[in-house]
Amino acid sequence: MKEEEVRNVQAAAKPLQGIPGRLARLRSEFPALGIDALLITHGPNRRYMTGFTGSAGMALITEEDAFLVTDFRYMTQAKDQAPEYSVIQHEVQIFQTIAALTGKLGVHRLGLESRHVSLQQSGQLQAALGPLEYVHTEDVIERLRDVKDEDEIRTISEAARMTDAAFTEVLNYIRPGVTERRIAAELEYQLRLAGAESGGFAFIVASGERSALPHGLASDKEIGQDEFVTMDFGANVRGYLSDITRTVFVGKPSERHKELYAIVLEANMKTIAGLRPGLSGREGDRLGRDVIASYGYGEQFGHGLGHGFGLEIHEQIRLSRESKSVLVPGHVITVEPGIYIPGFGGVRIEDDVLITDDGVKVLTFSPKEMILL
Repeated sequence: MKEEEVRNVQAAAKPLQGIPGRLARLRSEFPALGIDALLITHGPNRRYMTGFTGSAGMALITEEDAFLVTDFRYMTQAKDQAPEYSVIQHEVQIFQTIAALTGKLGVHRLGLESRHVSLQQSGQLQAALGPLEYVHTEDVIERLRDVKDEDEIRTISEAARMTDAAFTEVLNYIRPGVTERRIAAELEYQLRLAGAESGGFAFIVASGERSALPHGLASDKEIGQDEFVTMDFGANVRGYLSDITRTVFVGKPSERHKELYAIVLEANMKTIAGLRPGLSGREGDRLGRDVIASYGYGEQFGHGLGHGFGLEIHEQIRLSRESKSVLVPGHVITVEPGIYIPGFGGVRIEDDVLITDDGVKVLTFSPKEMILL
């Protein structure tokens, strides 16, 4: 990208400190969106904008006011967690309460999160609210979430440390005859012992030929002798996630096993070394993809090199061949090159990194050299 374009992207992507800053930034976008209120229905977006961690509710934000509508179960919690909001309890239909609010506030153009409002919800909403003008917005809050503030970075770093601790402990349980499902359960247990609220997503534990499945969820397959074991897992700490992959080897690796591992490790390390602010997602993807392709395995690496994460495991920022992202300080992304050969096995090595003012800070520290068990 041109230097001026990079500066413009960075200026528009400053981290937002706390809920008041997030509200101010969101409201500053209302004129361009052509709305006088936004209804937030997506759980992670609601949490980001309000601080409320309950599983039910919607937020209505206008140019002057902010409301959090939830049910009886969460009233005390919502008032405690979302002090910047007027918390309102709905009875049977939440949209009836939203309708009463929009009418009272004189809302004429209501923004909806188009990716997160189902056809059924849209029908219910329009039946309740009547002849308002609905504006379907796309990824408004997701874009605000791209750049993490200091508190978010600290929390993600904490989740990464817990993930590293769990990996160290689970190595004691990986041996022939143990099932993939048992390893996944041990990872979850170790994460909780380390202080995580839960695992961050459905863990991938794939061994032997199954390690060639990029998303091979843990099965009842027993780990065998002389095979890869790939583990993709992460922690949930106060709603923020970590995401790491390590591939270990049980037994004695063949030269082909060693070759694949060395190539993926080289791609991982060269990508991390080359990431910096101003780099496009496509350029970042090429850092690792070109390494793998140079050894003749380009066709065996069929997914993107990395993605943003935070409150969700896959967020907007992408390192991929089709990416339109531009990296700026405060982006937290994965770097996860892999090679997958059906009938043989696969390797993936994934780290979590923070884009800084002059490069990156690696947040995951589990060993990356091939571990033999």
